[in-house]
Amino acid sequence: MTKLAAQLFTVREFTKTEEDFEATLKKLSEIGYEAVQVSAIGPIAPERVAAISQKYNMSICATHVPLSRIVDDTDALIAEHKLYGCHYIGLGAMPQEGRGSLSAMREMLEKLRDAAKKIKEAGLQLVYHNHAFEFEKVENQMNLFEVMEEVDPEGYIGLLMDTYWVQFGGADPAEFIDKYARRIEVIHLKDMQVIEGKPTMAEIGVGNMNFKRIIDHAEKIDAVWYPVEQDVCRRDPFESLAISYKYCKDVLGIQ
Repeated sequence: MTKLAAQLFTVREFTKTEEDFEATLKKLSEIGYEAVQVSAIGPIAPERVAAISQKYNMSICATHVPLSRIVDDTDALIAEHKLYGCHYIGLGAMPQEGRGSLSAMREMLEKLRDAAKKIKEAGLQLVYHNHAFEFEKVENQMNLFEVMEEVDPEGYIGLLMDTYWVQFGGADPAEFIDKYARRIEVIHLKDMQVIEGKPTMAEIGVGNMNFKRIIDHAEKIDAVWYPVEQDVCRRDPFESLAISYKYCKDVLGIQ
């Protein structure tokens, strides 16, 4: 089973209905993908998501779900992911109310930690997807990752690391993997290209990031999944995913 997956947020305009969702999975399977991260789809019944994924032998490696469901609808969320055969429950970002102060951040992370503990006890894993704002020092003291280490020293909250946003946040992706190795099992592969002097999302291998080094560090910590994500594409998003897939397989040697 390959570690590569397609993050469906990349093709979110093509997953709004059940029919489109099925057509999209068919296209992705033809590219070569054997797994997807379910994000920004629907509304489509979980049973149909599971059935269509199985029809195309497409594993669901992870999801993105709202914070409210993680905190307030944990049991149903766990059951849904077991239906999918999906181990990783993903939170796409910290809501604004959890960013403004250290106390607000701690309170939000405590809620996440409690839900993550319950999710872990059910045999699954909560993973938090980073952007760049998490690297900002709140009240000129600590960033979100540092507060997470304080609030959740046991490591119940995992990280769904995003290579582009780590780079954008001013950190080294390979060093970030080493630093938070115990929390990282899923890594979004997303390249950074400079266009007209501005950082821009790009297909893997098209940009300037050192993915050979990143994957080397990721393999050393036994990363489980590499979902390919590109929030903004300068060409057809399926073509972008195909370009990334080929580079990941042929150049990076991801199996």
